[in-house]
Amino acid sequence: MSDQEDTFDLNSLENEELIEQVHDDLYNGLREEVVLATNIFLSRGWAADKVLNDALVEGMRIVGVDFRDGILFVPEVLLAANAMKAGMEILRPLLAETGVEPIGKVVIGTVKGDIHDIGKNLVSMMLEGAGFEVINIGINNPVENYLAALEEHKPDILGMSALLTTTMPYMKVVIDTLKQQGLRDKYIVLVGGAPLNEEFARAVGADAYCRDAAVAVETAKSMIAQRRAARDAAAAAAH
Repeated sequence: MSDQEDTFDLNSLENEELIEQVHDDLYNGLREEVVLATNIFLSRGWAADKVLNDALVEGMRIVGVDFRDGILFVPEVLLAANAMKAGMEILRPLLAETGVEPIGKVVIGTVKGDIHDIGKNLVSMMLEGAGFEVINIGINNPVENYLAALEEHKPDILGMSALLTTTMPYMKVVIDTLKQQGLRDKYIVLVGGAPLNEEFARAVGADAYCRDAAVAVETAKSMIAQRRAARDAAAAAAH
């Protein structure tokens, strides 16, 4: 199919059909089509946050559900996240201009001694796709790196990942340091990685274990909502 026909195709769709098409294109990891559709919505006068939520975030939510249920696998989800990212690159400056707040802010990194980053990057992309601002600090992070990133970015959530049984205990080092410095309660701490489980997360003092990127997004959303509700309730009670 030539590019011209393709352009005509997307342009000729009604808004509802175009939303469905974006969900399909995201699912199939079609980067160029997602970019094209994003621009079409904007040219039709849609606000950036409406394009983000109705087309992109909803599309990635469907991808996340199928990933969680074992219908999609990591390579396909990476392609979808990559397509999402391309749409986000167009929307991000527009969202910043209109002052649309992200759902929350996340600092995420792999712990010291561990250089695995595919899972962590996937979680970062999926969180970004769900409307979070994500600061990915990479691999092999000593506690100082986490502390510096928390100080600089003041996130709602700290995410740590490990893929080796030998590096898992380092998560406790980070959490214990936060406790010693009186900072632990400021952040929701989420941990993930193949060898981890719920029990381990509890033992090291994390708030939750996320077995994959889809669960990480669901957990991050619900924990931020709970925390905000508690804060609002406390503020209301104080008045």
